[in-house]
Amino acid sequence: MPLVAHTNLPTFERLRQRGEEIVDLNRAVHQDIRELHIGLLNMMPDAALEVTERQFMALVGNSNQIAQFYVHPFTIPGLERSSDTQTYIDTYYTTFEQVRTDGLDALIITGANVSNPSLDQEPFWEPLADVMAWADDNVTSVLCSCLATHALVKYFYGIERQLMPAKKWGVYSHRINGTKHPLLRNINTRFDTPHSRWNEISRQQLEAAGLVILVESRDAGVHLVVSPDQFRKVYFQGHPEYSINSLLKEYKREVLRFLHGELDRPPPYPENYFSAECITIAETYIERALLAQQLRLPIPEFPEDAFLPYLDNTWGDTAKAIVNNWLGLVYKLTHLDRRKLFMDGIDPDDPLKLRKPSTAEG
Repeated sequence: MPLVAHTNLPTFERLRQRGEEIVDLNRAVHQDIRELHIGLLNMMPDAALEVTERQFMALVGNSNQIAQFYVHPFTIPGLERSSDTQTYIDTYYTTFEQVRTDGLDALIITGANVSNPSLDQEPFWEPLADVMAWADDNVTSVLCSCLATHALVKYFYGIERQLMPAKKWGVYSHRINGTKHPLLRNINTRFDTPHSRWNEISRQQLEAAGLVILVESRDAGVHLVVSPDQFRKVYFQGHPEYSINSLLKEYKREVLRFLHGELDRPPPYPENYFSAECITIAETYIERALLAQQLRLPIPEFPEDAFLPYLDNTWGDTAKAIVNNWLGLVYKLTHLDRRKLFMDGIDPDDPLKLRKPSTAEG
């Protein structure tokens, strides 16, 4: 079943215009269908806030589980916001206090921009720690992307991410590590995923803490990891939520930084992402822009639309399938459907596997 438009959040209408099925609240409340409430802690910077919101909500809405999905976006203090973005948040987002009062079945946490050597030095660290502590006791499962993964494994396991010599940026081939985990049901053994990060957590660090590695890449490292209980925390080190043009927009930002003197040289191309045609478009644009600067003319507009016919999305279907499997497990655990759990090869009596906290646990 689809997303329920339970607020006036503009994303619902934008997703509907893209062809996604969105159910109005007055129709949803008259259907005898179990609902799942998914929190979306959106920590992305202003320029990416609404885009990231749409990306994750589309992944949830593409699930084919028999449930209605209510997504509750919220954010936390300590993230720099413009007045316009803060107004948007105040108008359309809920608060963590309200989420904590109402409860959630599952929680998604996005990445964020950082500026300090250690994550616990970021202004948002303490508010994020409050969310992580609450979710650990009250939410069936938490799914994290990129920096959120680095933050949670630091909080729960004391793992420090390591700065890499160069940015890991592009689309990389990944393989399943031979496991039959239910998150990987009907997933290709090899698939692509985008990465965009300066830091990494290694296989050795994760395994030493008892985490279970499900998917990794020879070139990009570990991607999909679960907590020792197999499901309560789902960690992505890459960006399965990215749209086809997400890396292109990052490249555009870096090119403009170069043209404005913030970088000494043009940025590298995102690996395994640009076709030969894209490279030609990029080279031509930079030449034109540099010439315009020499002639003291305005910098021409970055030709984003010219790239689009030559870009391929080679990760979206896999991302939808994994999130679909995740939501399906949340649904089963919320219903405590023992028969379906056994069919998935999961023992609901094993306290180390896919266990939802009892009421007594918080």
